[in-house]
Amino acid sequence: MTDLDQLTQSLARNLKHWRAERGFTLDALAARAGVSRGMIIQIEQARTNPSVGTTVKIADALGVSITTLLDYEQGPQVRIVASEEAVRLWSTEAGSFTSLLVGAEAPGPYELWDWRLMPGDSSSSDPHPSGTVELLHVRAGTLTLVVDGEPHEVPAGSSATFEAKVAHGYRNDGTEPVEMTMSVIIPPVRCDGPPPVRPGC
Repeated sequence: MTDLDQLTQSLARNLKHWRAERGFTLDALAARAGVSRGMIIQIEQARTNPSVGTTVKIADALGVSITTLLDYEQGPQVRIVASEEAVRLWSTEAGSFTSLLVGAEAPGPYELWDWRLMPGDSSSSDPHPSGTVELLHVRAGTLTLVVDGEPHEVPAGSSATFEAKVAHGYRNDGTEPVEMTMSVIIPPVRCDGPPPVRPGC
């Protein structure tokens, strides 16, 4: 079985697990995630390998990290992720990529990412659930961070943080590769109790 096959099987198994854990019907999850019911069925039957954007939407709707969708079985309190176990979720022929380094679930999903953006490359993201925060540190090059249509230059050695509840993206307008580390903090799903309550509960 190839790495892609294993990833597809893990995603199928874990999506079914977390959908049942949250008590979401296919229709309810589709509405929350903004993806089709048919796509969710195909993922749960391991018949498709969804795009990064679709996977992020489903993870956000379930209130879990992408790491958890790939493998929800928790090990000991200390979890070491070897470099070869980092999951590369996006890449281009030019050499840009994102790698999910590690994720955790308490009190809400946390993710740590390694990014490389080659000159001229860009990546965009739909809005995440309200309360999601991204923090990034640029190690090399100059990143153009676009938040809600507004560009911000973040040079090497600088850091930035923003609320990711609006459309956002990352762009390399320079002549050298951009390398950065990014952390994403996602609020947990809350379908009972006092606000804030996630939409769709």
